[in-house]
Amino acid sequence: MAGVSNQNERVLDYSVHSFSSCLSNYAPEKIQENKPSDQLSRWSSDTNSPPQFLVLKLNRCSIVRSVTFGKYEKTHVCNLKKFKVYGGMNEANMVELLEGGLLNDSVPETFSLAHEKEGFEMPCRFIKIVPLLSWGPSFNFSIWFVELRGEDDPSLVKKSVQFFHEFKEREAIRLCLKHFRQRGPKFAGVYDALKASIGIDLEDQRLTVLHNTLVLDADYTATEEFMANAVQEGLLDNFLLGQDYTPQWKRIMIDPTVISDDANQPGMRGGHQMCIDPVTETIYLFGGWDGTQDLSDLWQYHIPSCSWKKLSANTEAEGGPSARSCHKMCLDMEGRQIFTLGRYLDNQYRSSDNLKSDFYVYQIEAGRWTLINEDTSGVGGPQLIFDHQICLDSEKRTIYVFGGRILTAVQGSHDETRLGASASITYSTNASGNALSTAAEMDTVLSGMYSFHIPSGTWQKICDDLGVPIKSGQKNSPIIRARVGHSMLFHPGLRELFVFAGQRRREYLNDFFAFNVDTHQVRVIWNGDSNVPSKGKDTHVSIPATGYTQRATIDPDLDEIYVLSGLSKDKERRDENVQNSFWVYSLKRNRWSCIYRNENTGDQYWSMMQNLEPCPRFAHQLVYSVSNKVHYLFGGNPGKPRPKLRLDDFWQLKLCKPTKQQLLTKCRLMIRKHRFRELTATNKMEALLYLQTALHDIIDHSDSESTREFQKLASELFRDPSEKDVESGPEVGPYHGRSELFDDLSAFFSNELTQPRLNLIDLLPL
Repeated sequence: MAGVSNQNERVLDYSVHSFSSCLSNYAPEKIQENKPSDQLSRWSSDTNSPPQFLVLKLNRCSIVRSVTFGKYEKTHVCNLKKFKVYGGMNEANMVELLEGGLLNDSVPETFSLAHEKEGFEMPCRFIKIVPLLSWGPSFNFSIWFVELRGEDDPSLVKKSVQFFHEFKEREAIRLCLKHFRQRGPKFAGVYDALKASIGIDLEDQRLTVLHNTLVLDADYTATEEFMANAVQEGLLDNFLLGQDYTPQWKRIMIDPTVISDDANQPGMRGGHQMCIDPVTETIYLFGGWDGTQDLSDLWQYHIPSCSWKKLSANTEAEGGPSARSCHKMCLDMEGRQIFTLGRYLDNQYRSSDNLKSDFYVYQIEAGRWTLINEDTSGVGGPQLIFDHQICLDSEKRTIYVFGGRILTAVQGSHDETRLGASASITYSTNASGNALSTAAEMDTVLSGMYSFHIPSGTWQKICDDLGVPIKSGQKNSPIIRARVGHSMLFHPGLRELFVFAGQRRREYLNDFFAFNVDTHQVRVIWNGDSNVPSKGKDTHVSIPATGYTQRATIDPDLDEIYVLSGLSKDKERRDENVQNSFWVYSLKRNRWSCIYRNENTGDQYWSMMQNLEPCPRFAHQLVYSVSNKVHYLFGGNPGKPRPKLRLDDFWQLKLCKPTKQQLLTKCRLMIRKHRFRELTATNKMEALLYLQTALHDIIDHSDSESTREFQKLASELFRDPSEKDVESGPEVGPYHGRSELFDDLSAFFSNELTQPRLNLIDLLPL
C-alpha cells in the first residue's frame, strides 16, 4: 500500500550491499542520488531474467517505515511495474514487507514498509528490492532513486531488537513443544520436561483442555460440549468475522392491491439518482433517462411499509431542477435536506445560455425546492458536469465534488453519449488505434475536486485535474487524476474520501486512493498497475475488473466498502461487457473479496432468473442501509442488444456470514466424522449404527452436496483397515488422527489462543 511519510521520520543512510547484475554505465550506487533529469542516474539490470535484486545495507540498525522511489522526468519503459521489498536483520533471513508497483510517470511514490508484532516494529539492517516486471515487458529493470525513511535512534531501536529476538526464541520453543506433543505418548516425557524447564505456554489453557479431552481422553461428547461453550463465549467470533459473505437477492414486488394513480412506483430509467435517510428508513429517487427523454419526477420509498410515494411528477414546475440524468445527489441528515448537482445535455441542445451549473436543495419536511446557485462556476464551484461524484461530510457540514466531464457548447467528439444513462462515452482513435493527440484530447475536459460549505454557502476549489491538493503539505504528493463513472465514498471516522476506478478519456481505470478531507493528503491504496485481475476468488490477488459506472457503498461501522459491477473493460479483447459481480473491500485487512459473480448471458437465462436475482446492468443506482445492513438496487440499462431499453425492477441484497449455529454444526460434523472413521477400524457394526444415527441426524439432507458426502461415508465401512494413505507419515494411529482433528478445530480460534500454525517438521529444507 502506498502511503505518506511521517514528518517526524528521518532519512536513513544506506549503502549498496549486493546486486544481481548491472549494465556498465548504470551502477547500483547511482540510486542514492536523485537526478530525475539525468538518463544515466539509475541502476539498470543487464537482463530481465529472474532473480534480479538490489540489497541495501543500512548504516545502523533501523526501523524502516517507508521507501520512496524517484523517477525519471519522463515515462520510461524500464520503470518497475511490479516489485517486492524484503527486510530483516541479516541477508539470509528476510520477510516480505511490500508488494507493489509504480505508475509510469515522473511523480515519486512513497510506500509504507511497517511490519509489526504485538505493537513492536520490526528492526532491519538489510532491505532487498526485487523487480518483477517493467512497464516494457521485454526491457531490463531500472531504479532511479531510493530513499528510506524511519527511525535509527539506538535507544528506540534496541527495544525492538530485543523484543524480536525474544519473540523468535519463544516461537522456536513453542514449535518444539507442538512437535513433541504431536508425536504422541513416546515423546510425552520430553514435552513435559521442556515445558516445565522453560515455563512457556504452548497455547491458552482452554485449548490445552480441548487437547486433553479430545486427543488424550478421546471423549468426543465432551469435545462437542467444549466447542458449543466456545462458540457461546465468543471464542470463535474472529473466525466468523473473517469469513466471506453469501449474497441473498430478493426482488421487491409492490402489492398490486395498493397501487393507485397516486401510489405507483417509478418507471423504467437509467442514470437516475438515489439517496437514503437512515433515520426514517426512506429512499429518495430523482430523475433519470427512460431511453427517449430525461425525467423530472421525485419519489420516496418507505422501507418498513414497503411502499412508494410520488412526491413530484415535475420538479421544475415546482421551482426545482429541470429534467435530468447523470446528475448526483446527497442527503444531509442534520438539515433534513437533499442536494443535487450536475446533468447531461446532448450536443444539439447545448448553448452558452443553458450550460449553467445549477445547484438545488430539497427541504424534506417542507417538500420545497430552493435554487442555491444559478451557476456554481460563477461562485468558485465546478462548471456544468455529469457523471461526477459527490459526498457529504456531516461533521463539518461540507459537500465534496470530484470528477465528471465538463459540458461545453462545442464538443470535439461526434460519438459522445451519456455514460450514466444511455451508453458509454467513447473517444475516436487514429488509423492505428492509438489515442488522439493531446490537442484533440483537450476537447474532453475533466473537472477537479471542489468543496461546498453548507452553513456559509461557499465553494472552494481543492485541485484541478492532474493537480496536487492545495494545502497538502505532503512530500511527493501524488497528483489527482480526474475521471468519470467512478465511485467516491466518505468514511466519517477516518475522515477520508475513497475513490475507485472510472474512465479517463480512452483509459479505463482501476486505481484506488484515499483523500484526507482535513489534511488534503493522498494515500494510494492501489495504483492500478496490474493487468485485468484474476477471475478467481483468491482475495489476495483479485480486484474488481477495470471499468466504470460500478456502484459503491460504505459501512463505516464495519470498515467495509461494497462495489456492484457495471460496465467493465476487457483489455484482452478490447471490448466492453456487462456482468454481475459484487465485491467487498476490507479497510482493516486491505483486501478485496469477490462474494458474488454471475457470468451468464442471454435473454432466456435471465428471463428464468428475473425474480431470483437482477440481470447484468449499468447506469443503475444502489443505496445501503447501515442500520439494517441491506442494499437496495433500482433500474439501469441492460446494455446490448436493446440500446433504448431501461429497467424498473427493484431489489434488496443482504450479505450474510455463517452464523454461530452453522459454525457449531460444522464443528460437530467434523468431530462425528472422525469418530465414525475410528469406529470403522475397530467395530464396523457399531460404526454403521453411528452413521445411521449420530451422523445422519446432523447432516442437512436438503443440501445435495451434504447428502452426497454422507453417502460416501458409507463406503468407508468396506475399506481395508490395513490400507494407508500414501501421503501420510509412518504414524497414522488413533492418537495422531485425533491430533490432526485438534489442529483443524484450533483453526477456528484466534492466533493468540492457539499453538503455532506452522509445524516444525515442515520448516526443514529437503
